[in-house]
Amino acid sequence: MSVVSIPIVNKNYPMGCEDGQEARLVELGKMVDARARQILDKIGPLPENSLLATLCVVLADEVRSAKNNVPAVSDADLREILARIREIKNKIDMQ
Repeated sequence: MSVVSIPIVNKNYPMGCEDGQEARLVELGKMVDARARQILDKIGPLPENSLLATLCVVLADEVRSAKNNVPAVSDADLREILARIREIKNKIDMQ
């Protein structure tokens, strides 16, 4: 298992992944960071935990919409996204 540091709005979050999946995780992190910045641009500054919670809900909504519109999102992808959301939630809960 590898650990990759994923920057989201100027803060690094270490995340575990299977060996060989580091580049994919970094790419996903860039997507999350970009979406977080879009949220902040629209609604202004938020405390970190509020931003991450908002981000999770927005991404979950986007995943659900994508699943309803394009059946290309697999159950494995959704499980992986849910696992990442739970990791973020656990980090928020520890603060």
